[in-house]
Amino acid sequence: MVSQNFIYFFIFDFIALFLLSFQFTTIAFINLIATVILNRRFLKIAIETLPRDLQGLRVLITHERDLRRRLKDGSTIGSIFEENVKKYPYKTAFHDLETGKSWTFSEFNQITNQVANYFDAQGLKKGDVVALLSNNCPEYVAFWLGLSKIGVVTALINHNLKGEPLGHSIKIANSKCLIFSSEFQKTVEDDIKNGNIDKNIKLYPFSKQIASPLGADNLLEKVQNASKLSPPKNDLNFKSTLIYIYTSGTTGLPKAAIITHSRFFMMAAGCCRSFGVKPEDKLYIIMPLYHTAAGMLGVGQTVLIGCTSVIRKKFSSTKFWDECVEHGCTVSQYIGEICRYLLSQPYNPAEKQHRVRLMYGNGLRPQIWEDFVNRFGIKKIGEIYGSTEGNASLMNLDNTVGACGFLPVYPFTSNAYPVRLVKVDENTGELIRDKDGLCIRCRPGEYGEMVGKIIKGNPLKDFVGYVSNNDTNKKLIRDVFSKGDVAFSSGDILYMDEKGYVFFKDRTGDTFRWKGENVSTTEVEGVIQKILGMKCATAYGVEIPGLEGRAGMVAVVEDKEDIDMHDLNKKIRESLPSYSRPVFIRMCKEGVEITGTYKLKKNDLVKSSYSPTKCGKDKLFYLDPKTSEYEPLSPREFDQIIDGNIKF
Repeated sequence: MVSQNFIYFFIFDFIALFLLSFQFTTIAFINLIATVILNRRFLKIAIETLPRDLQGLRVLITHERDLRRRLKDGSTIGSIFEENVKKYPYKTAFHDLETGKSWTFSEFNQITNQVANYFDAQGLKKGDVVALLSNNCPEYVAFWLGLSKIGVVTALINHNLKGEPLGHSIKIANSKCLIFSSEFQKTVEDDIKNGNIDKNIKLYPFSKQIASPLGADNLLEKVQNASKLSPPKNDLNFKSTLIYIYTSGTTGLPKAAIITHSRFFMMAAGCCRSFGVKPEDKLYIIMPLYHTAAGMLGVGQTVLIGCTSVIRKKFSSTKFWDECVEHGCTVSQYIGEICRYLLSQPYNPAEKQHRVRLMYGNGLRPQIWEDFVNRFGIKKIGEIYGSTEGNASLMNLDNTVGACGFLPVYPFTSNAYPVRLVKVDENTGELIRDKDGLCIRCRPGEYGEMVGKIIKGNPLKDFVGYVSNNDTNKKLIRDVFSKGDVAFSSGDILYMDEKGYVFFKDRTGDTFRWKGENVSTTEVEGVIQKILGMKCATAYGVEIPGLEGRAGMVAVVEDKEDIDMHDLNKKIRESLPSYSRPVFIRMCKEGVEITGTYKLKKNDLVKSSYSPTKCGKDKLFYLDPKTSEYEPLSPREFDQIIDGNIKF
């Protein structure tokens, strides 16, 4: 049996090599034979993981083949959607839970054509950018999909933003126009008044209500008068820019990542193939459409393969299963926080009556994975690792608890997908290099940063980057696998076991995740310093037992003046989205250690966390979930937080 499996193992390597056009070398062959002869444990693992790696190879080859075919045909996301319109003209494409309204594929295509024709008449042309600020609704998709048909790029703005971050997001994309739903009219007006948004930008407010206070200014009313026919053909192709999606990254204010038609297809269709989403599925969309998760991996299933999307304005843990049952949903998405919220709810008969067979997303903690699957009867969990803009992504194809994906253990097939974990310094986060100046590959059992080799022109391995070239260059590292090569730096630390399964550990740099969002410490520091008259302030993430991610904490150098915590809280709420607001504040005594860049030493602060004992005489405050105010944090409150009696 071993010899037969060994033959399969060998054949598999040859297939991977030649199908993926990687050169077979004598040295590689000798390395393989030596590894097998000298390490029977490796052979056993290789045989055990063969089915998984064959499945991964099949997905990879099929996906890259289709990407190249679409590239050759000059396809666009709009043209692929129209293919599904022809297949399923009378099938429901989108259903809006807020209004109860549904659109068939044919009806929705007509709306996108009207959007395209209306803005074409307004003088917008290929390469122009329109910013979109709205809550979840099918019209959100209609706007960016319609604009894409005339080559106009839509910048998907985080609707939690206000003030400088909102103005920056609109400005950095070079937006000529701003489409916004009526809920954000006051925000837009205030930020124009305060100079955060250019007063000359063309505004297009819209409301889904028939009797809208916007009256004749309602964009949806204007669009209805445009032609329902397809707009004139243009020179768009698979490499054209489709949308911008923002990522906080590590540089402070939001960065606009470029999403081409091919990248949208690569990510959305990749989920479809990896996890088995089918045209007959109904997908429950509960995460914000400005995110990659819902905006690409979610509604992308409707656009690309023809399933139905049921869109909710905002996630509700109390209504989740009831609505899945009511609307016959078979697939949904998650982030770790959503899973925790659902598990914290009391028993609901609907949690056993639903038809959801697949949930995919990221951040499902190993500690609650099995509880979640067993309680709600989810047959398949599709855990994903990746970033909006990066080329280093992984998929968990076989329900392995806690894993966000895998890397092949075979010496040859690992070259088919040049993504690696490389060693970094634990304290500085800097890459560790060997005597030749190359990065050092992590062995099983070691932590390292995920990097992906950039191969120009390859739809799976290229890196398009951001609107800002400066932001793009910050994500590039050189001399990684060999001299002269270039790779994408994910900024994430992961761990790989001996079977090649990969597990997420943490983020490097100045970003941490809280409530399913990336929080930039640089942005938080800037806001706090501005509010407090440029006092020295350092932001970082701290762990709370039982909760995913890290809660925000800010350490401020205290002077003789007392800080009005109520006023500080008020100004923080005006300036930062809820997930970025510090949960803890530490007032440090003068004389604390300062770095060369005039910041408090973050490593020491993280170690002390919000412990009254470790923080000594420094005053501590926490954002009380009951009063929504910053209250003094004594040992009593600290113990309640640790025991889970104070819940955030």
